[in-house]
Amino acid sequence: MGMNSRILLLSIVVVVFGMLPFSHGRTDPSFRVKAVNLGGWLVTEGWIKPSLFDGIPNKDFLDGTALQFKSVTTGKYLCAESGGGNIIVANRTSASGWETFRLWRINERTFNFRVFNKQFVGLGSNGKGINAVAVSSTPGASERFEIVRKSDDLSRVRIKAPNGFFLQAKTEELVTADYAGNSGWGDNNPSVFVITTAGKLEGEFQVTNGYGPKKAPQVMREHWNTFIVEDDFKFISANGLNAVRIPVGWWIASDPKPPKPYVGGSLKALDNAFLWAKKYGVKVIIDLHAAPGSQNGWEHSSSRDGSQEWGKTDENIQQTVAVIDFLTARYTKNPSLYAVELINEPLAPGASLESITKYYKAGYDAVRKRSPKTYVIMSNRLGQSDARELFPLASGLTGSVIDFHYYNLFSSRFDNLTVQQNIDYINVNRTSELNHVTTSNGPLTFVGEWVAEWQVNGATKEEYQRFAKAQLNVYGRATFGWAYWTLRNVNNHWSLEWMIKNGYINL
Repeated sequence: MGMNSRILLLSIVVVVFGMLPFSHGRTDPSFRVKAVNLGGWLVTEGWIKPSLFDGIPNKDFLDGTALQFKSVTTGKYLCAESGGGNIIVANRTSASGWETFRLWRINERTFNFRVFNKQFVGLGSNGKGINAVAVSSTPGASERFEIVRKSDDLSRVRIKAPNGFFLQAKTEELVTADYAGNSGWGDNNPSVFVITTAGKLEGEFQVTNGYGPKKAPQVMREHWNTFIVEDDFKFISANGLNAVRIPVGWWIASDPKPPKPYVGGSLKALDNAFLWAKKYGVKVIIDLHAAPGSQNGWEHSSSRDGSQEWGKTDENIQQTVAVIDFLTARYTKNPSLYAVELINEPLAPGASLESITKYYKAGYDAVRKRSPKTYVIMSNRLGQSDARELFPLASGLTGSVIDFHYYNLFSSRFDNLTVQQNIDYINVNRTSELNHVTTSNGPLTFVGEWVAEWQVNGATKEEYQRFAKAQLNVYGRATFGWAYWTLRNVNNHWSLEWMIKNGYINL
């Protein structure tokens, strides 16, 4: 073969192989992602950095706080009869769902109360009456209540209605907004209630709405500029990691003026992350952690009150696809963009297989339209048992990845396991689970979240080291790779930075 023919053949080979984006790592079939999540940065999770909430006035009354009210005169709990769509009564001896009211915060003292069936507490006769009812599906002027707290006992409250009077348990069957005056905080005052907090959320909605439009932009910008910085990418690169998974919220696509209460600035932080990733040779996985309407009802998907509304309409799905399109278009030319995760931890049955399949197909197409090379990650639904339910869709899509999250936590099965039983569970059960979803012609597998934390009390450093090493060995067989949750956390074992610096994990 002459020299010109050799050059022509070599050119063809280079062109052809340059168009084949999907061997693992594109050029090295043995490449695996060894990543860390940058959790709590661009999507707030209060448990990761509790101090972020310290400056919020009345911070125990954030959006989604679940309150139960016990009348001091009847000794019974307020209840939305039938769970909503009916009157409010004060006749329940114990509190469960119907007796729980979730706050929508208007300001630090004024709130809407949302009941079990998602109606809002208001006044009857279209706001002109005095009986407390829960019939409105959207809150208006007659659904605004002020919570007045006893200064030396914050568990005692009075609830001021929009007509200027206080709610009172007039009888067990009759709750009215017609109590005038004060009459003290004693057990003979029918307008006094003792509150119990039955749950709370500390996510992006809570922190931004809690601080309000004047203070929130300043607080969030300070957080974004200091929680993850360039030196973190230097540390990541120097310690055997080759990628980051960055959780983002849907509102990032509307930056710099996202819908209230969200504030602008997270997109600039993500731009910085891509600059640092390029400088230190780190790959980036963009993870849509919070979808519009919330895909699981938890604080890390920025649910306002624990509701899960994502995927209920085609319009909602298309809005989510538009976020993916925006992010892919923005970063497709950046050499660090490695993968886009279409959504994090959709929860069954609220997120149906039909809606998630429809979305994943459309989201995949949106990424492919912008980039032939970027991997597309599809998170397995939580709360369902078929680990292969996405295979019929993903197996036909080039460069598709299924994300599984493995924690020896969050389930009663782990509550009483010993150190060795936890390690055996990794070596036996997790190996089996990973083998079950690893096929030669199916999607790649990704352990997108795991942590060296468990329910064992008083474990030694050496025991933590063994537990971490077992997970690294098993999850290292995932065909796409793994990502530790998370880089930085006030809870030491949840912080990969702390684990590395203190010799618990060596990569």
